[in-house]
Amino acid sequence: MDKSKNSTTEEKAVAVSSKEKVKVLEENKKKGQFDFGKEADSFKEEEASLEKMFEAGVHFGHQKSRWNPAMEDYIFTVRQGVHIIDLVKTEENLKKAVELIRAKMAGGEQILFVGTKRQAKDLVKAAAEYCQMPYVAERWLGGTLTNFEVIRKRIEKLALLEDLSQRGELKKYTKKEQAAFNDKIEKFNKRMGGIKRMKKMPAVLLVVDVAFESLAVKEAKRMGIPVVGLVDTNADPGTVDVPIPANDDAVKSLQFVLAYLASKIKKN
Repeated sequence: MDKSKNSTTEEKAVAVSSKEKVKVLEENKKKGQFDFGKEADSFKEEEASLEKMFEAGVHFGHQKSRWNPAMEDYIFTVRQGVHIIDLVKTEENLKKAVELIRAKMAGGEQILFVGTKRQAKDLVKAAAEYCQMPYVAERWLGGTLTNFEVIRKRIEKLALLEDLSQRGELKKYTKKEQAAFNDKIEKFNKRMGGIKRMKKMPAVLLVVDVAFESLAVKEAKRMGIPVVGLVDTNADPGTVDVPIPANDDAVKSLQFVLAYLASKIKKN
């Protein structure tokens, strides 16, 4: 790998041990005070500098024993058995991701945010809502893309029930029947509330952890939808169109990457 262009910031990463990674993971669980909108707004006039990525722990990979050899070009070094991600490559691919997404959005198309693992779901929802885009933050429903017409009919049913509820039309039913309708609305919203405004197929999938969301990635590829995805050192970057090499486990790293991307693709 060519390391000639790596900065002093990246060289600092060599000093990071596996114990420090664990510490960062624990600290990042305390996310309650994080203001996503404020963080995203801060990127409107800035780029994702190597220093900021380093501070957010974006460079932390997995243990060497868990690596995917396909990630070799995105790894800077190994320290105490832990792979350190090349932040220069991360910076480059973040820009490529923004270029692709903006080009696809030019015609008024939508971007579908996908991230269902515990530490990602709240941030994915916040990022999508910031951009006014659809999202999947709970379980990915098989067929969301490959059988979209069926999914769309379920969304229409949800919209109908919500409309009836808002207009008070459900009050003519018994309390038991009203409770059943409300329960159905709640379940519908939990499963597909994030995509109920998605009237057609998305132009791009933006995925947090391509390995964890492999089903979503496979459906997108089958339907010819380009995928931008966070790829840690245990994943295969070849499964997506624009891989963003990054720590996809720590909340602070996810906060940084999603806030940056959201700030660049939000419609003004």
